[in-house]
Amino acid sequence: MSTLEIRDVRKSYGSVETLKGIDIALASGEFLVLLGPSGCGKSTLLNIIAGLAEATSGDVLIDGRSVIGVHPKDRDISMVFQSYALYPNLSVARNIGFGLEMRKVPAAERDKAVREAAKLLQIENLLDRKPAQLSGGQRQRVAIGRALVRKPRVFLFDEPLSNLDAKLRLEMRTELKRLHQMLKTTVVYVTHDQIEAMTLATRIAVMRDGRIEQLGTPKEIYDRPATLYVAGFVGAPPMNMLEGTVEGGKVRVKGSDAALPVAEAHDLPDGAAVIAGIRPEALRLDDGAAASLPARVEVVELTGPELVATMRVGEQKLVASLPARTHLTEGETVTLGFDADALHLFDPETGRACGRG
Repeated sequence: MSTLEIRDVRKSYGSVETLKGIDIALASGEFLVLLGPSGCGKSTLLNIIAGLAEATSGDVLIDGRSVIGVHPKDRDISMVFQSYALYPNLSVARNIGFGLEMRKVPAAERDKAVREAAKLLQIENLLDRKPAQLSGGQRQRVAIGRALVRKPRVFLFDEPLSNLDAKLRLEMRTELKRLHQMLKTTVVYVTHDQIEAMTLATRIAVMRDGRIEQLGTPKEIYDRPATLYVAGFVGAPPMNMLEGTVEGGKVRVKGSDAALPVAEAHDLPDGAAVIAGIRPEALRLDDGAAASLPARVEVVELTGPELVATMRVGEQKLVASLPARTHLTEGETVTLGFDADALHLFDPETGRACGRG
């Protein structure tokens, strides 16, 4: 287990700055997920940690020692790629042990390490097969096994599950979670999938345009999004965003008579424009809740475990995730209730959560 520290890392390609000052400190055994859309800089940052790209400025430290300028093979890290990168002509056993073979590790020691990794990954019966004889999930297990046998100080994962179908992704997420709990290794994991981030991470760094929008635990990211961007990116369906104005300690929703309570901690003046955020799953058919919204039902979709209803509050769109047995008719008007602390307020100019600087 090792610590990892990233200090003011910047990366430019000519006049284009892709990383704009990244600062992260990981304790030993943490599982950090770099979460964001394509082009936000997450893979660039991972490659800088691995030594596959050079930072324009800044520093990367493993166990307190800088690895800037250190060759990738000497950083004591292992990386798992999206494409598996297996040798098609080698058996599973040789693919897993190839790195050890190149380091001249004795055959007996190498064989023991390969079998231990295969047992952890539950692929002991596949060791004599070639990659072409494996499923996508099995190939990814082999790629992870190749990283495991080196027993590195830091594991790096670059969207390792994105080539798998939905069922296999779920299985591999569970497997990765189990492995981390067993091995307690330090992990940096890149993905654009918020479900992977929420289920795997001890901390998430939500990235946007080469910067970290918010760094925190999955619960902090979900319950207290620091910006409109984070609020809209994390959550499925995404958080509802209603334009409004503060009037007499309430938020008057634009184009509607609805007035939502404002927590005293926000201390917003009358006339202040705000964006009121409410997660779809926080809404329910009104049962005397502290806060409520009249809404007109437009579209109703049964997903199986829940009913997703698209509605209108005035002319603004609102989505509610309700119990599957809820009966709604398109065109009817209902009253939706929610707890007052489920309301998030954002400054429409800065995009930042009100009361968070």
